[in-house]
Amino acid sequence: MIEIPAGEIVLRDEGTRTNWTVKVDAFRLAPHAVTHELYGTTATASTPVTEVSWLDAVRFCNQLSLREGLALCYSMGDDPDGQDVVCDWAADGYRLPSEAEWEYACRAGTSGVRYGELGEIAWYRENSGGRVHEVGTRAPNAWGLYDMIGNVWEWCWDVYDPEVYGPYRVFRGGGAHDRPRGCRASCRRKSHPTFRIDDLGFRLARSL
Repeated sequence: MIEIPAGEIVLRDEGTRTNWTVKVDAFRLAPHAVTHELYGTTATASTPVTEVSWLDAVRFCNQLSLREGLALCYSMGDDPDGQDVVCDWAADGYRLPSEAEWEYACRAGTSGVRYGELGEIAWYRENSGGRVHEVGTRAPNAWGLYDMIGNVWEWCWDVYDPEVYGPYRVFRGGGAHDRPRGCRASCRRKSHPTFRIDDLGFRLARSL
């Protein structure tokens, strides 16, 4: 995993046209999304796992932590919407990145719409052929992270807007089917924690 330095990020919600600044502690982030090989499925080993819900991703984080003898980040109850899931940010196990961590790592010190030319850094609608590709086959950002834009959307920890959307969780980054507008560092989308689709996966993080 790659160590991401501490810093801060200005997040923006285009729907409400609001900005807010978040301080980000140093943390670790996987260089690419979780693959079928790591997840234990039978599809092409080095492509990102998809058709995984937010709840699936959280459970896998705990399973991988348990497998490696690390402290579990998540405590989970029986709520079908995942509203009783609690994250222990001090635990050394695997977890999803927060939305602020995700965008901060995606930008890697840049301030533009993306961290590079879209066709060089991402698999998206115009070059993907309508399918997800192997991880790490486009150019990385300055911190060595691949596919932060394009290929698959990635679940984050955060609830999108509890007052309006209830338990809906955030996902980021754009996918293989998206036009350029969806493949921006600031682009936010959301869905129910049980939602699954063929260009939505996740990336592992760990606290330091």
